[in-house]
Amino acid sequence: MRRLLKTMTGISVPAASRTVKQATKKTVKKKANKTASKIVKKVVRKVVKKTAKKAVGKTTKKIAKKSVSSASAQSKPPFSAGDWIKGHAIGAGGPRRYCLFRPHGVSADESLPLLVMLHGCSQNAPDFALSTRMNTIAARSRALVLYPEQDLRFNPQGCWNWYDTKSGQANAEAATLMSIINQVCIRYPVNREAVAIAGFSAGASMAALLATLHPARFRAVAMHSGVPPGSARSAASAVAAMRGLQRSTAPGGLHPWPPLLIAHGRRDRVVAISNAHAAAQLWASSLGARESTPRKVQRGKRYTSTVTDFRAGRRIVVSLNEIDKLGHSWSGGDSKQRFSDAAGPDTSRLIWSFFERQMRAAS
Repeated sequence: MRRLLKTMTGISVPAASRTVKQATKKTVKKKANKTASKIVKKVVRKVVKKTAKKAVGKTTKKIAKKSVSSASAQSKPPFSAGDWIKGHAIGAGGPRRYCLFRPHGVSADESLPLLVMLHGCSQNAPDFALSTRMNTIAARSRALVLYPEQDLRFNPQGCWNWYDTKSGQANAEAATLMSIINQVCIRYPVNREAVAIAGFSAGASMAALLATLHPARFRAVAMHSGVPPGSARSAASAVAAMRGLQRSTAPGGLHPWPPLLIAHGRRDRVVAISNAHAAAQLWASSLGARESTPRKVQRGKRYTSTVTDFRAGRRIVVSLNEIDKLGHSWSGGDSKQRFSDAAGPDTSRLIWSFFERQMRAAS
């Protein structure tokens, strides 16, 4: 048998035995390697799957947490305790959004003053609320504050179209703003005899225009760094008006204009301070007011102001505040916001005090 095996294969029995043993070892080793490889792959897959699941879970949680935080931030009122209510209205100038600040605990049988705040270019409702900090004053004084917001489709820079009277867009936009005010007066506990309006830059110009178009609706108006109504009829003439090169021709109506407070920086390079003087003279002429002697005012280390009051009888109906060192910024505003200068007098408090005096005088 051994001879036959060697003859047929050329391998002796001991050699064949060794070959079989070696082949068996290789086979077992190969199978063991395959089995081990499978086990390792299976373990790796499980680990990878578990790690990936854990990572996805963490990411999902983070995204969810961020979304909730973002939503919470959007509904949270800028500064002070109260409700930050969002809405929209449609008028002749198209649809516009708005935000309304309402102090906590307002009941349906209350009747609160309403202050309308119009932002400037490159601002929106939350920006303006943060910049002016008017919500803090409103929470303490129990008042509603309405922040209409310009739609970028109607002005890419977010400016109110106060100047475009030639095409009718300015008046149409004013009508839309009145629609917003009317809607808020219907839905919320507003004292309609205690509505005032204020604005900054383009918002100040639009506030003044609204006050002359609908004087019976407002108890007072405030312009911060704005242009008096009737100074421009188009975008081209608006630039000249901002430089103080245009004369205002705002028409008077049967109803007297509401009292006006003006705040303007003497270092304003965007809207010339001559516009503040022009607005004061325009209003004083309309209300038959006489100019008082200017006086210097400084509170603490804040910028100095020159205040000139115009009286109709004993009542101050125009107050002009020229602020030293102030540029094109909201005086006394939050320094973290654009177009705000914390070193200036607190204009928000000044405006609210002026409004309160006018409301008391009217009642």
